Amino acid sequence: MPQSAPSLPRRVARILRTSLFAQVACALVLGIVVGKLWPDAATALQPIGDGFTRLIETVISPLVFCVVVVGIAKAGDLKACGRIGMKALIWFEVASTAALVIGLVAANVVGPGSGMHVDPSKLDASAIDKQTHGGALPSAAEFVLNALPQSFLGAFADNALLQVLVLACLVGAALLHLGHTKVPKVLPAIEQAQDVIFAIVGFVMRLAPLAVFGAMAHLVGQYGLGVMKTYAKLIVLCYAAAALFLVLLAVALRVVTGLSLWKFVRYIREEVLLALGTASTESVMPRVMQKLRRAGARDDAVGLVLPTGYSFNLDGASLYLSIGTLFIAQAVGVHLSLSQQITVVLVLMLTSKGMAGVPGSAFLALSATASSLGVLPAGAVALLLGVDRIMDSMRVVTNLLGNCVAVFAVSRWEGALDAVQAKKVLDGEIVCMAEPEESEEAAAPTAEIPAQPVRQPAPEVG
Repeated sequence: MPQSAPSLPRRVARILRTSLFAQVACALVLGIVVGKLWPDAATALQPIGDGFTRLIETVISPLVFCVVVVGIAKAGDLKACGRIGMKALIWFEVASTAALVIGLVAANVVGPGSGMHVDPSKLDASAIDKQTHGGALPSAAEFVLNALPQSFLGAFADNALLQVLVLACLVGAALLHLGHTKVPKVLPAIEQAQDVIFAIVGFVMRLAPLAVFGAMAHLVGQYGLGVMKTYAKLIVLCYAAAALFLVLLAVALRVVTGLSLWKFVRYIREEVLLALGTASTESVMPRVMQKLRRAGARDDAVGLVLPTGYSFNLDGASLYLSIGTLFIAQAVGVHLSLSQQITVVLVLMLTSKGMAGVPGSAFLALSATASSLGVLPAGAVALLLGVDRIMDSMRVVTNLLGNCVAVFAVSRWEGALDAVQAKKVLDGEIVCMAEPEESEEAAAPTAEIPAQPVRQPAPEVG
């Protein structure tokens, strides 16, 4: 007799047990409900999300180091790595400038702050200092100097990605210079350490639903849903501008590589939802690196482009900063001329590069922009305090997808992308990364591939 189909509750239970996407989605909804119904209790749940982010951040630096060293050593060409870095910086500058321009055009057309007639003298400017902890964005010289490590272990202890990248490039170059015959055990040891780190990431990712629940409950409990009504026009504009930017990214990806951004989003849907819930791109960086490698991007391209993009390619933040600057000007009744808006773009092109890792960096960048124009009161930046956290979802998803597209584009540009494998992975013809629990569901015959193809030695002729 044919076996009867499982009942609906059993199917739902199996999906919840085996699908990280379903678990995170449920946690997201539960977090919103708890934050709305019990706001006081919900605000105490923030440590759950913070704890998960800390665990992930623990392995980011050693993972980036291992991936970059192995990528450079296996590529066997230090000049190619230099070209990848230079092409990545060019792509980052073009993409972030496009995001700034889109934000300014959208804010001019819609006018999200028009008609608010805010008196800046009544705003609490001290709230900005509280949000930024009295910090400041680094100057250009300080930014470059901070990218250079003071000690080998200090770069890892401080989780300074740019410093770790510099160290990884030096170690990879040294391995190429010495050759595998002089240090035959170093590269295999680093590869094994990389496998251990990915295993740790797999363990920590099991806590992702709890992290999303705690972070979302805290967000709704602290700020409430009412703030969305107050700033509805600004919120809708920012998300619509981000959607337009992603459409342009999809077109660019299709033209450069022939790949579909929407299929890629489906491929990393768990990571996108987790980044949404935790408002952190760092929380998904290890998994995204792994998936990019398995989707045909070469190790050195992934290891160099993705971490560098976390500092140089903040597309979502660029959109928010340009829209936020015009929103503030419109709210306090200041008209910015075309030349002043061009100045906004130029200033934000510089200030946005030093934002990564600085507390309250968006407010520091907005304050710096207001000061450079000389016509906006710095205290008016406080207008965005209530809505800033809600913008995190837009920023992190746009930043994440912008950096992933950069990896594919630069990889194709440099000849470091296996386009055939990438299309098969994104089409679902090759199952590259399944959770251990999902093996029981693999009913359809699918091919499974390793992270990197292994070349078998030719048989000896006796």
